Amino acid sequence: MTKKELEPSRLMYPRPTLLVGANVNDKANFMAVGGGGVANAEPPMVAVPIRHHQYTLEGIKDNSTFSVNIPSSDLVKETDYCGIVSGRTTDKVKDCGFKVFYGNLKTAPLIEQCPINLECKVVHILNLGTHSFVVGEVKGSYISEDCMIDNKPDISKIKPMIFNLESGVYSSFGETIAKAFSIGRELMT
Repeated sequence: MTKKELEPSRLMYPRPTLLVGANVNDKANFMAVGGGGVANAEPPMVAVPIRHHQYTLEGIKDNSTFSVNIPSSDLVKETDYCGIVSGRTTDKVKDCGFKVFYGNLKTAPLIEQCPINLECKVVHILNLGTHSFVVGEVKGSYISEDCMIDNKPDISKIKPMIFNLESGVYSSFGETIAKAFSIGRELMT
């Protein structure tokens, strides 16, 4: 297979589409983030990249808490809106019709319509250049009951979105192709 060298880039796929929330000036606000993910297993931690000028980052720094909400593909319009409009100038909760709830941390707003919600306590905020990399310990995890089978999350019911920066599109999560921790055994001799 012939390879073509490109300029250094963030070609990491898939990139989850997330709605990151924080209370800013005592008001819930959410921003769309195209990327981020698991940072640690025990204790559970997630991390998200946020540009320094973002309004939501102000609330994260003020409260040392944030939320990561995983929207279903049914929320693509609202998610995109949260990525193109600033909370400095509008009330995104009102505009999107979000129902906000709070968990045990009390300062990390969560979106009821999103199938998965994580409330996080800030552990690190790293300045990496164009972005702050916000690492948070997950202090609460919530899932919509209708997105579970046998008390386990069902990805086909969650319907998460993937963001493709290069083409500027959102995609639905794909099909199952193999059983993890099993298919590789076929190569064992």
